[in-house]
Amino acid sequence: MRQWRIEAWMNNPVDAQREVLQNLVTSAQYTEFGRKYDFSQLFTVRAFKQAVPIHEYNDVKPYIERIMGGEQNVLWNTPVFWFAKSSGTTSDKSKFIPVSEESLKETHFKAAKDVLTLYYHFNPESELLTGKGLVIGGSHNINPVNTDAQYGDLSAVLLQNSPFWGHWLRTPDLTIALMDEWESKIEMLANSTIKENVTSISGVPTWTLVLFKRILELTGKNTIAEVWPSLELYMHGGVSFTPYQEQFRKLIGKPIHYLEMYNASEGFFAAQDIPGQEGMLLFVDHGIFMEFMPVAEYGKSDPQTISLQDVEIGKNYALVISNNCGLWRYLVGDTIQFTSLKPFRIKVSGRLKHFINAFGEELIVENADAAIAAAAMRTNSVVRDYTAAPVYFSDNANGAHEWLIEFEKEPENIEVFTDILDSALKSLNSDYEAKRHKDIALGPPQLRILRPGTFTEWLRIKGKLGGQHKIPRLSNERTFLEEVWELNNSTFATK
Repeated sequence: MRQWRIEAWMNNPVDAQREVLQNLVTSAQYTEFGRKYDFSQLFTVRAFKQAVPIHEYNDVKPYIERIMGGEQNVLWNTPVFWFAKSSGTTSDKSKFIPVSEESLKETHFKAAKDVLTLYYHFNPESELLTGKGLVIGGSHNINPVNTDAQYGDLSAVLLQNSPFWGHWLRTPDLTIALMDEWESKIEMLANSTIKENVTSISGVPTWTLVLFKRILELTGKNTIAEVWPSLELYMHGGVSFTPYQEQFRKLIGKPIHYLEMYNASEGFFAAQDIPGQEGMLLFVDHGIFMEFMPVAEYGKSDPQTISLQDVEIGKNYALVISNNCGLWRYLVGDTIQFTSLKPFRIKVSGRLKHFINAFGEELIVENADAAIAAAAMRTNSVVRDYTAAPVYFSDNANGAHEWLIEFEKEPENIEVFTDILDSALKSLNSDYEAKRHKDIALGPPQLRILRPGTFTEWLRIKGKLGGQHKIPRLSNERTFLEEVWELNNSTFATK
């Protein structure tokens, strides 16, 4: 029955999206936001797009702060008591995304059940439900502003609100799953799950690898398959899995299925319906109306978006959503590409801005610029330019960020500069701070000093000297950084 319903919206995605939008607008027509934009008079997609402007987080932040303070019927027509906490914007260490009862049931939990259905359709001999799913979740806290409102990582919000039958199928106990001190949490996760019959694991690759290594230390086993022989599925999302695949293969020690999901604080957007095949099936009937902004439109005063029926394979689009927790024409910040149109499948291609998100740290340029400035000021040094990229996990070391810095005036002590940079990044970005906690998932920054003129020479070689061309500050892959470092080690004449 569930597979039939999935196929119905897979085969009629445009109609499904129109119905989703109509239901959203009808539900919210008497909210403060709905009255402001006259939702009761919006009967077409075109009218909706003409009436409601594109919003980024800072645009909706005043509304969200009021809801967190106890006001209701502001963005959505049912009470909102939960907020998913994620990495912040230029001015905020963290941002808080409202999570309504409808978004829990009709988006996140519905999508989770559809993922399970699709997996069984692909793999009917699966024994997934004969064991338990290991969930490596986040933590949650009471919001001190309003005791009715709670916030936490998305995974924690979902765990806290999951239906009773979900607890039978999941390990570890909720008290461990929601712990916020990661060193103790990894230890308790390992000790409490070793004896379980784990058939699936879900979590970010960074923490999962840390857990795997600790479990192997505790058990003395060589592979995870020796600990959990029935393990058959790993579900991941949030960061690129490519750098981790070989490590997972070696540590697990047997072939299993890997399933990518695109599940963010703002909603559950897509998941692989065929393990191993590129592209995630777009979830078009799950309380989220989607628009697609060509990347060239970003930054314009009146950016244009296109609807699902007009997208093309391989083009970069910024995802714009309206959803059942009151985000209206909201720019998520991710860029996606379509890999298939029948059915609609996508892959996440990056972010609208330069960033590093190799370990779930979501480090943006504004964070990096501010941290570099703080380190330079406190060490009486002058930074000419810099770039940074991830150093991925190896068999013997955790991941880290590598920074190439060209100084106008070098600090007396580069280690002091590095420590200040690290501390500043922690203060500016809560996700970076969490990954850096006691070096469990992310080691300290690795700094290399460049010869004077290296960045200028790179721009000259690339034909980008002068004008508006700039050095890419952050990159989620190492190509640019390695080019610059190779150039630094060669012989070049500074201009």
